[in-house]
Amino acid sequence: MASENEFLLLSFLTGIYVTFVYDLLRIFRRVIPQGEFMVSLEDMIFWVYCALKVFLLMYHESNGTLRWFAVFGALVGMFLYRKLISTFFVEHVSRLLSYILCKVRGILNKILCFFMHPVIKIMHKMYEKGERVVRRHAVKMLKKREIGRQFFKKQLTAKKKMHNIEI
Repeated sequence: MASENEFLLLSFLTGIYVTFVYDLLRIFRRVIPQGEFMVSLEDMIFWVYCALKVFLLMYHESNGTLRWFAVFGALVGMFLYRKLISTFFVEHVSRLLSYILCKVRGILNKILCFFMHPVIKIMHKMYEKGERVVRRHAVKMLKKREIGRQFFKKQLTAKKKMHNIEI
């Protein structure tokens, strides 16, 4: 009887653990937005990981047999974690991480500007002197930028049209 109670407790904790890991994934997605493909890939990896975790729990604790009280324990663990902790945890941690990442990005931007400032000044002086090489490269870069902008505009327009057709 004691081993079954321990098994129930382990399945309860596994349910909490699985939900916690998914919350970490949700926080990651809030801080760093992902495309549909990456979200699908992350979800697939997460569910394969969870399936292995539950399989190993069942294998070690009940010799691979499915015990319904263990499934119930995991579901109760997931439900309680989700209702009591999850929302608070995801909201506050994602805000904190977003704040930290914004600060780090600002610091890195200042460092980059500090080191790039002399290079920009030299490029500006060379351009003022009429250096043809620099001017030619600058014109090429601007043309490439315009071509890229036009390409992405066409892609977005096509996707918008497809979306309107689907509706």
